[in-house]
Amino acid sequence: MNNPLSDRINSLSTSQTLAMAALARELKAQGKDIISLSLGEPDFNTPDFIKEAAKKAIDENYSTYSPVDGYADLKEAICRKFKRDNELDYKPSNVVVSTGAKQALYNVAQCMINEGDEVILPAPYWVSYYEIIKMSGGIPVEVPTSIETDFKITPEQLEKAITPKTKMIWYSSPCNPSGSVFNREELTALSKVILKHENIYVVSDEIYEHINFSGTFCSIASIPGMFDRTITVNGVAKAFAMTGWRIGYIGAPEIIAKACTKMQGQVTSGANSIAQRATIAAVDADPSVLNYMVEAFHKRRDLVVGLIQAIPNLKINVPEGAFYVFPDVSFYFGKTLRGTFIKDATDFSMYLLAEANVATVTGDAFGNPDCIRFSYATSEELLIEALRRIKEALA
Repeated sequence: MNNPLSDRINSLSTSQTLAMAALARELKAQGKDIISLSLGEPDFNTPDFIKEAAKKAIDENYSTYSPVDGYADLKEAICRKFKRDNELDYKPSNVVVSTGAKQALYNVAQCMINEGDEVILPAPYWVSYYEIIKMSGGIPVEVPTSIETDFKITPEQLEKAITPKTKMIWYSSPCNPSGSVFNREELTALSKVILKHENIYVVSDEIYEHINFSGTFCSIASIPGMFDRTITVNGVAKAFAMTGWRIGYIGAPEIIAKACTKMQGQVTSGANSIAQRATIAAVDADPSVLNYMVEAFHKRRDLVVGLIQAIPNLKINVPEGAFYVFPDVSFYFGKTLRGTFIKDATDFSMYLLAEANVATVTGDAFGNPDCIRFSYATSEELLIEALRRIKEALA
């Protein structure tokens, strides 16, 4: 029988993070003692004040279709959040609420990228950027970074990557998978390059904004000249432990926001009504309500970095945000470990799954073939045990 599927879906890669998480669940179901460090999902419960807002919304019968671009009072709350946390003066007409930040990114790609447009991706980058851009007809242009530069792109690299076909630059800060955080000085230097070129837009993915140990955070849209050239993407999944609530949003020039609303109106319509009401409580809350989670992640970061530094031949930087580490494991490429030949990061990640019963994600999925990603969004006890197993498997 002929393959009835479209070329589009046949050429689409499976999300490696979700694939590894599914494999880990499958092995657990078979009775194997798997520790999964593959998914970027906080192990905290959604704060009670947010759950109470959701219950209130149910009692108040928010059970009908929501506006395509989000409830007006939620959009106003998001504008207040942008002003309070990011020094950004967005109006409700600049804001679109979507079913998670992933849909927000997809909307932007579909509304802005034409066939053959180039989109610069500082590597490593979040796993889905590449495929979303490709699916929208764009050409991802990877700009490699390394552990020595804290996985940050330089202005010189950016300038060299820009061509007449460049339409956009996509990046995240704090970065998934590296945990790197761009400061204002670094973003100002990159902005000077961008502003020399007309009609290049930036997607700034700030979903990990509050999980930040650097003491500072800067939205590139707050840099002079960049407000009208930036689509700021955010959501409540990571900082508020609301991954399953599926609420993301953008702040963007009005022409882009209207286009994303038009796209969303034909695909999903408005996001979940109860989750939107709960999100008002989340974004209106002072970020200090998240301190207990941030402090726990900070403590785990220090624990994991120390344990990895104690494993010979793994190289690691000290990430300033998010809840990932991204060690360089290239020392083991071309070597045989306990009868298994390690060709690349994918082989290394699969070796750890088979030999140590620890699920990680290959750096290939993030545009860096020398590294693997660990999520430390789990208990200290499991992290200590996982790194003990890894050290033993590499001994």
